[in-house]
Amino acid sequence: MRKRVWIPLAVVAVAALGYFGIAPGYLESSMNRIDGKPLAPVSAEAIALHKTLQIVDLHSDTLMWDRDLLKPADRGHEDLPRLQAGNVALQLFSSVTKSPRGQNYDGNSGDTDNVTPLVIAQLQPPRTWTSLLQRSLYHGEKLDRAVGAAQGALGKVDSPASLDALIAARAAGKGQVGAMLTIEGLQNLEGRIENLDRLYAAGFRMAGLTHFFDNDVAGSMHGVKKGGLTPLGREVVAAMEDKGMIVDIAHCSQQCVSEILAMARRPVVSSHGGVQATCKVNRNLSDDQIRGVARTGGLIGIGYWDGAICETDPRAAARAMKHVRDLVGVQHVALGSDYDGATTVRFDTGQLVQVTQALLDEGFTPDEIRAVMGGNALRVIRAGLVPLAQVKPEQTGPQ
Repeated sequence: MRKRVWIPLAVVAVAALGYFGIAPGYLESSMNRIDGKPLAPVSAEAIALHKTLQIVDLHSDTLMWDRDLLKPADRGHEDLPRLQAGNVALQLFSSVTKSPRGQNYDGNSGDTDNVTPLVIAQLQPPRTWTSLLQRSLYHGEKLDRAVGAAQGALGKVDSPASLDALIAARAAGKGQVGAMLTIEGLQNLEGRIENLDRLYAAGFRMAGLTHFFDNDVAGSMHGVKKGGLTPLGREVVAAMEDKGMIVDIAHCSQQCVSEILAMARRPVVSSHGGVQATCKVNRNLSDDQIRGVARTGGLIGIGYWDGAICETDPRAAARAMKHVRDLVGVQHVALGSDYDGATTVRFDTGQLVQVTQALLDEGFTPDEIRAVMGGNALRVIRAGLVPLAQVKPEQTGPQ
C-alpha cells in the first residue's frame, strides 16, 4: 500500500521539478535567440569609437525572466557582464505583465495571458499570480535587489541627479551601468489612476500605454478595436507628464499615437520598433508619425529583430536610423533593442560594436554616432525626469 502511494507522489514530484525547475529556462532559450548568422568584420575605427560612447538602450524585457541579472547567462540577450562588454551606459528595463496566447501583430484580445503560467513556473510571490500591478512592483524589487548586490557596478536611475551621478562615475573610469525602469502596457494600473503613484514610487520613469491588446487606457496597434485614448488614458498621459514619467507610444494604435501627439506637452518616445519606410510592418511608424514625435522633441528607438527591421542584419537597423535622420534630423534617433522580448536577433548586447560599425558603413559621422548611440537618449531622459512644475515654460510643448 505504501509503495502504491509513493509512486504517484514521485511522479508528481518529477513533474513539478520539470515545470518549476526546467520549463522557465527552456522557454526563455527557445524565445530569446541569436540566429547565428555571420557578423560583419569590425574595424579598428569602430572599436576605438565604440569605447568612447555613452550608449543607451530604450527597451529590454530581461526582468521578465528567471535569472540573475548580475551573472553571465548562457541564454537570452543581456546581463550585467554583457552590458559591460558592450559599453552600455544606461539600460531601460521594461516590466511586461501580460501577453495574449497566439500573440501576433494583427489582432489580439486581452482574454488570455501567457505571462501568468510563466510567473507561477518561476515561483514568483503569490501576490504576482493574480495582480498585474504586483508583477510590476516585483520587477522593481528585483532590480533593486540587483543594484544592492552589484557593489556599485549597477546603479538605478530615477532622477536627473542619479543620471548625472552615473555619467560622472563613468567619466571617472568606474564603468558603472545605469538601470531605469519602464512599463510595457499600462494594464498594470488595473484601471486605477492612483496606482500610477505606486509605480512612480517604485522607480518607474517611462511607460508605454499598451502592449499587444487593447486595455482600459488605450487601443493597441495589435488589438481588436484599435481605438484611441480612453478618458482614463488621457488622465494618465497628463499625470505622467506632470510627474516626470516619459510617455512611450510603442505598440499604440494609430489613433492612440495621433491623440498622444496632439496633447503632448513634453517629448514623446517610441522606445522600440522600426519605420514603415524600410520595413512595412504595422507596428512600425509612418513618416507622419515620425514627424509628430520629432515635433515634441522626442525619440525613435530602432530595434534589431525582424519585426522592426524585416531582418536581423545590423545594417538594416542602421538603414532605419538613417531614414529617421534624413527625415527629421539625427537628434531624434535612438536605440531600442527589445532584447529578451521573445525576439531573435543577430547579436547580443555584448556585441553592440556591430551597430557602431553598421552606422559607419551607412555614412554616419562620429558625432552623429555619438548622438544615436546614446547622446540623444541621455538628453531626452534627463529632461523628461523633471516634474513638469519644475520645467521652464520654454522647455514644454513642440520643440
